[in-house]
Amino acid sequence: MTSTASFCKSLGLRYPIVQAPMAYVQEHRMAIAVADEGALGSIPCSTLKPSDILNRCQSFRQKSNGSLNMNFFCHQHQERNTEKDQRWFDSLADLYTRYGVTGSPGGDISVRSFSDEACEIVEQVRPEVVSFHYGLPEKSLVDRVKQTGAAVWSSATSVREAVQLEQWGCDAIIAQGLEAGGHRGHFLESDHTTQLGTFALIPQVADAVDTPVIAAGGISDWRTLQAAFVLGATAVQIGTAYLKSTESTISDIHRMLLNTDVPVDTVITNVFTGRPARSFVNKAINELGPISADVPDFPYALPALAPLKKATEEQGHFSSLWSGQSATLAPAMSSSDLTRFFAEGYLEYSKSQD
Repeated sequence: MTSTASFCKSLGLRYPIVQAPMAYVQEHRMAIAVADEGALGSIPCSTLKPSDILNRCQSFRQKSNGSLNMNFFCHQHQERNTEKDQRWFDSLADLYTRYGVTGSPGGDISVRSFSDEACEIVEQVRPEVVSFHYGLPEKSLVDRVKQTGAAVWSSATSVREAVQLEQWGCDAIIAQGLEAGGHRGHFLESDHTTQLGTFALIPQVADAVDTPVIAAGGISDWRTLQAAFVLGATAVQIGTAYLKSTESTISDIHRMLLNTDVPVDTVITNVFTGRPARSFVNKAINELGPISADVPDFPYALPALAPLKKATEEQGHFSSLWSGQSATLAPAMSSSDLTRFFAEGYLEYSKSQD
C-alpha cells in the first residue's frame, strides 16, 4: 500500500487530511481555508450550475496555492415515475395543511450526475483530485479526468465496493463507515443495516486492496483520527467537524444541534432525497420515515419537502440536518484552526511511529 508520505507528496499536501465535500452547506471559502493549511480542500459540484462550478474553482485557484478536490455525484439516471411521485405528494397533503403551506410540491431538480459538460470544466480547472460518490462514471469520462493529471477517488461502503473500485482504476478509495453524516456512497450495496462502521471497515478494506484507503465517518478528534491510521488508513476525510466551523453555511438550528454537549440522535433516512443519508432526527423523519418505500427515486424526491422546509426553517422540522455520529467530539472553530488541530493530531501519531 502507498505510504502516507508518498500519498501526500503526490498531491502536494503537507497533511493526509481531506475536508469532505458537503453540498448546500459549504462554499469554496472553506476549501480555501483548509488548503491553505496544507490539507485537501474540496468543492462539491453536483448541486451547482456549470458556470458556478467554474467560478468557484477559479476563485479557489486565484486565492490559494493549495490542492483542490472537485467532487461529483455519478448516480445512474432513472426515468421519473410520475405515479410514485404523485403518491408521495398526496401523502404530504396533511402536512401541507397542518403547516399552512399553500401550493403543491415540486420545483427544479438541482442535482446533476457527472457529464461531458462537467468533465470539460475539470479539464479546464485541472484539480489535483476528482472524487465521486455512487461509484464511477463511464470509463471514457474517467479516462479524460485522468488525462488531466488528477487522481480519481470514489467512496466505498463495503469491501466488495472497494474491490470493485480498485478494479475500475480508482487511485484511492474513501472507506465510508456507517457513522458518516450525509449521503451513503453505496453503489453495489443497498441494505444499510448490514453495512460496517468505519473502524470495522478500514482494516478490512486495507487488507483487500492495494490502493490508498481514506477513512471517512466518525473522525472528529485526535483519538478517532489516530485510530484510523492505526487500522490502516493512508489518510482521513472529515465532514461533520467542518460543518461546525465558522465557514459552513448551515442554519442556526443545525449549528445548535451540532454544538450541544449531549449527543443528539441521528438516523439513516431517505425521506429528504430518495437516497439513504444520515441526519439528525426531526419532524420529517418522525412523520415520514426514517425509511419510506414511497419516497420517489433520487433525485426526484428533492423538491417535495421544499415548501415545508421553507415554512419551518427556524425549527428545522423538514430540513436535512446532516450529521455524523461523533459531532459532539469535534471542536467548534474556524476551518483553518480545525485543520491545524487535526494536523497536530496526525503529527503526534506520526512521531509515535518513528
